[in-house]
Amino acid sequence: MGKAWTVVTSLFLHADILHLAGNMLFLYVFGNTMEEDLGATKTLGTFFFGGIVSFLLSLLFYNPSTPLIGASAAIFTLSAIVMLIKPLKFSILFFMPQGLVAILYFVYNAIAVYSNAGGNVAYIAHLIGFAVGIPFGLAWSKNWLKNLLISIALLIIFLIVVSFVIPIILNAMT
Repeated sequence: MGKAWTVVTSLFLHADILHLAGNMLFLYVFGNTMEEDLGATKTLGTFFFGGIVSFLLSLLFYNPSTPLIGASAAIFTLSAIVMLIKPLKFSILFFMPQGLVAILYFVYNAIAVYSNAGGNVAYIAHLIGFAVGIPFGLAWSKNWLKNLLISIALLIIFLIVVSFVIPIILNAMT
């Protein structure tokens, strides 16, 4: 049985430098947007709340011997909030609106869970983190329904564009 502080320290442990770098990239994008709009206290509070709750609820889905480490689930909490408060805030790093980044990130992880993707990624923990962020986003957004619909519309537009662009690129390569 782990120590009580494990739920906090696990947020700061990462499997390797790539895992850490990926988390820092997403934290930079979503954390900065949230902090600009809602302040440091809410950003830090929801980061830790989302990380801790996701960690604890994930224990229901993973073998007790499975190490759950990283900040991904906590960052998913922030991404859900940003999706509901600032979906059109453009990310230079991802070259798309952050609402689209958040919903793509969610859909990718949902597909991974549905398809029973293996590996050492806690996809269920990510989805839990996203779900934990939704009530905060609803409470803090002045227009959460409009922002959710914007994010969904961005996803639909993205999928339509990709479904046309990929075949064109593939045809050009042959």
